Amino acid sequence: MHHILGMPKNTNTTLSIIIPVYNEADTIQQVLDKVLSISLLGGLSKELIIVNDSSVDASADIIERYISSHASDNIQVFHHSKNQGKGASIHTGIQKATGEYVIIQDADLEYDPAEFNLLLQPMLDGFADVVYGSRFLGGKPHRILFYWHTVGNKLITWLCNIVTNLNLTDIETCYKLFRADILKQLKLKEKRFGFEPEVTAKMARVKGIRIYETGISYYGRTYIEGKKIGWKDGVRALYCILKYGLFRL
Repeated sequence: MHHILGMPKNTNTTLSIIIPVYNEADTIQQVLDKVLSISLLGGLSKELIIVNDSSVDASADIIERYISSHASDNIQVFHHSKNQGKGASIHTGIQKATGEYVIIQDADLEYDPAEFNLLLQPMLDGFADVVYGSRFLGGKPHRILFYWHTVGNKLITWLCNIVTNLNLTDIETCYKLFRADILKQLKLKEKRFGFEPEVTAKMARVKGIRIYETGISYYGRTYIEGKKIGWKDGVRALYCILKYGLFRL
C-alpha cells in the first residue's frame, strides 16, 4: 500500500506532458502546435516529453525538425530502439518527467489539449491527486463511432470499478492527470494498452488518494484514419483488471 506524501510544495510549477508516438507523421506537428499554444492555469510552465516508439514512418524526422525550430520551448524526445508499446512509452515518459504534475497526450487529434485546464482545476484548487478526463461525462462534443467499441470501454470500466471500488466512467481515456510524486511511486509493468487498468488499480490502492473526473470532448478516429486499439487490446485490459485488481493478493 502506497501512502500520500502530503501536497507537494508549489516551488515547481511545471506540467510534464508525455506524448507517446508511433507512426503519427500526419498529426504529430499539429498536436505539438496545440500543446504549445495553450496557457495553463496557475501560470504552470510546460515540459513536453515525446517518446517515439520506433516509428517506421517520418515521425522521428518531423519531431527532430520541430524541436530544432522550437529551441526556446522545453521539448525533449526519446527514441525506443524497437517498438515496445504505448505503456512502455508512458513508462519512459514518467521516468524522464521533472514536473510537479504529469499528463498524457496522444499524438493524434482525438483529444484537445486546450482542455488540460479542465483537469488542472481541481488539482490546483487542492482537491485532487488524480484527475481523469471522461469522454462519457458532460456536454462537450463527441464524435459518434463504433457501438461495440463503446460497449467494450464501458465493460472494462465497470469491471475495473468492481475490483477497485471506484465509480469512474472512463478508465480507457487518454487524459489522465497525476501528481508526479504519487505516479512515480507506482511500479508499473504493462507495456502496451494494459497500462490503463493497471495504473487505475494501483492508484486506487494509494492510501488517502483523491481521484476526480471531469467531462472532456472527443474527436475519435476510425481505423482508416489511424486508430490503433482493437479487440485484442480489450482482452488484455480485462486480463489486467483480474491480474492487478481481483487476483493481486
